[in-house]
Amino acid sequence: MKTNTLKFENMDIETKEKETKPLKKQSKTTKEIKEKEVKNLIKKPEKKEKEKEKETKEEISSYFEATGRRKTSIARVRLYTKGEKEIIVNNKPYDVYFPTIEMKKIIESPLEKMKCLDKFRITINVKGGGIHSQSEAVMHGISRALVEFNPDFRKKLRKAGCLTRDPRQRERKKFGLKRARRARQWRKR
Repeated sequence: MKTNTLKFENMDIETKEKETKPLKKQSKTTKEIKEKEVKNLIKKPEKKEKEKEKETKEEISSYFEATGRRKTSIARVRLYTKGEKEIIVNNKPYDVYFPTIEMKKIIESPLEKMKCLDKFRITINVKGGGIHSQSEAVMHGISRALVEFNPDFRKKLRKAGCLTRDPRQRERKKFGLKRARRARQWRKR
């Protein structure tokens, strides 16, 4: 029995010696450990803030997208259900980008038909064509996006003529003529 206890006591002594040696090493690195803990405490709120930012981006990033076309202009429209209720065209308010009342009415027409004027935040990228064809392309894009948002809107918007893509394009120039059909002035002598 004594041998077992001696062995057991020896093991205890060995383990005690092993435990004391690392403790001395740990006492040297206690400053480093404390610094790491402080950094971790500081980093944790940042992660929470980043998660909140991601959540807000996800909320904002949920949108309904559609493209509208007219002549050579193309409008990429995004309807956001959350955020400030405004219409932005090429990073400008639509009042500034489309100056005339007629063009503003063209853009607002699908929203007014569905009574959704103040329910969406709309961002639009438009390129090509002139200002009037751009406004009609935006109208076409908004109405398509509204149908994507709620398929029940299709019937009313179709009846109003907002969903039909206007197929009229500029006719190409022919050789021997000044424009598509304009010929040179005829002279008798």
